[in-house]
Amino acid sequence: MERRLSFSREIWLLCLFSCCLYYYTMGSTSDLATVQGKQPLFSFGVISDVQYADISDGYSFIGVPRYYRHSIQVLQRAVQKWNNHGMLKFVMNFGDIVDGKCPQADSLNAVKKITNEFRKSNCPVYHMIGNHCLYNLAREKLLPILEISSPDGHAYYDFSPSPEYRIVVLDGYDISAIGWPRDNPKTLEALEFLRKKNPNSEKNSPDGLLGLERRFLMYNGAVGGEQMKWLDDVLQDATKLKQKVVVCCHLPLDPGVSYQEALLWNYDEVMNVIHQYNCVKVCLSGHDHKGGYSIDFRGIHHRSFEAALECPPGTDAFGYIEVFDDRLMLVGTDRMESTDMHFKP
Repeated sequence: MERRLSFSREIWLLCLFSCCLYYYTMGSTSDLATVQGKQPLFSFGVISDVQYADISDGYSFIGVPRYYRHSIQVLQRAVQKWNNHGMLKFVMNFGDIVDGKCPQADSLNAVKKITNEFRKSNCPVYHMIGNHCLYNLAREKLLPILEISSPDGHAYYDFSPSPEYRIVVLDGYDISAIGWPRDNPKTLEALEFLRKKNPNSEKNSPDGLLGLERRFLMYNGAVGGEQMKWLDDVLQDATKLKQKVVVCCHLPLDPGVSYQEALLWNYDEVMNVIHQYNCVKVCLSGHDHKGGYSIDFRGIHHRSFEAALECPPGTDAFGYIEVFDDRLMLVGTDRMESTDMHFKP
């Protein structure tokens, strides 16, 4: 009898261990939500920096491997997984769909090839522009393909996927030395800005720049005055409607979430506007490639996404976000790390 009880106890402990193992290996943040008895208000897919090109694998300027042909497979698997989810309201692409090393003669076809993959999604896809997008196509050609219809060639906009939330998409290359015509005032303003801020003849070089000054590189950009006024108006309106706001931009908006070399030129000015309001809860971005997470001094969560481009064959970096009244929960796949962003409602 004693031996039988001991054996039963061993079986019970084995079952308990198996359940725990399943929870930690197969469970997800959505499982946690179910346990807590809450369902998301809505969910949306995320991916960043696909940077596809039909060229051999290479390296970044700091020696990180890049898998140009494989990145489209990452996107294809992302779309399949998003479609299988069945409950996503939309997908957000955080920019740089085609790499700057793509041969110019192939640029248009490459951009169309990637956007066609996004169109296989069962839900709407919202795009934002990145520097690599603008290396390949001028704004006047790029924005119609991405179905961005902001006025005067701008790429900022907002929408409300639910009464409780508003998504704000910033154009981080509003003031930029790339994408606009050479004689455009925004190009001239950007070039003059770089002349003052970066003494190097190669304006994509941070040599000699210290600390946060290392962001003053040609492959970054800034939010202009008109867009800044628009952002202020949108946040005022969201406050009146008692909406929570998620700000999206290709370029990161907080030094704690990315390399210094990846920050928006005037991230501080943008955040000064954002910090005037309590409605903004989370800022999401790409561009940095390695991925990061921070919470700023006002309690706003910042999450930059891992790049699809830097996934070795057989690996992935994409995910979806479940949106609740008091948090955003990123459910990441493979190299994209899951993140629980909990804030005061």
